[in-house]
Amino acid sequence: MSITAEDFKYVGELARRTAALVLGPGKEYLVETRLASLTKQNGCNSVSELIALMRNDRSYSALHASAIDALTTNETFFFRDFHPFEALRKQILPAVIEKRSTVRKLTIWSAACSSGQEPYSIAMLIREHFPLLAGWQVSILATDFSPTILQQARSGSYNQFEVNRGLSAPLLVKNFTKQADRWVIKEDVRRMIDFRELNLIQPWPILPAFDVIFIRNVMIYFDVPTKQSILKRLRGCILPHGTLFLGTAETTMNLDTDWLPVPFGNSVAYQPKQPASATL
Repeated sequence: MSITAEDFKYVGELARRTAALVLGPGKEYLVETRLASLTKQNGCNSVSELIALMRNDRSYSALHASAIDALTTNETFFFRDFHPFEALRKQILPAVIEKRSTVRKLTIWSAACSSGQEPYSIAMLIREHFPLLAGWQVSILATDFSPTILQQARSGSYNQFEVNRGLSAPLLVKNFTKQADRWVIKEDVRRMIDFRELNLIQPWPILPAFDVIFIRNVMIYFDVPTKQSILKRLRGCILPHGTLFLGTAETTMNLDTDWLPVPFGNSVAYQPKQPASATL
């Protein structure tokens, strides 16, 4: 049986309230498809029966969290879109190194990091092209609101299909070990990254001032007020020279005029026009 309008409304409101996910008309099929596995796991005969269980629990239970987790898109791969990483290697990190040479600190945030390919890509890029940073205090924070996906990211374990997406053979051999049918990130790479749970639409913890922020391919799922709120908060935790990367289909245009688009080769990033009080 197809999901009812009432059930779809309930799931949509839950998704918006807890994760700022916008499930507009026509997304009924997505809810049914994404919740199918969870329906079986909970011994339900239909998605409507599963949603009835959720309705009966007025608290935000593990079942609600699992449903939101299932509805979230976790599509990612190593060195996704390539050009932002080229900009990081050729222009942004050399400029940051010059700017921060006295304090010898580098801070990077990979927000909505999903299963970890983005922060691991950043870590591998640093190790491969910037050996001088071995003597610096390098901090890579990787966050996501889903504890399930963060557990996978922390494990650094990927199948053959996942490592084939964006990862060259030399980098694979250099940074991973083969364990049965999985490729597992080496411990010295894993230690570069601090994985933490963080919901972008909830109050943020105290964060350091970042040189570079990646928050890519996530705000396309949010409504305009949520995007504006996040962009404003990002300005409060980026250094005056800092660089913000959004997804290729995302922009600050008509959302926050205090971000300046800056071209870096084939990529466009953003820098604060009037940075907040972040300091070195």
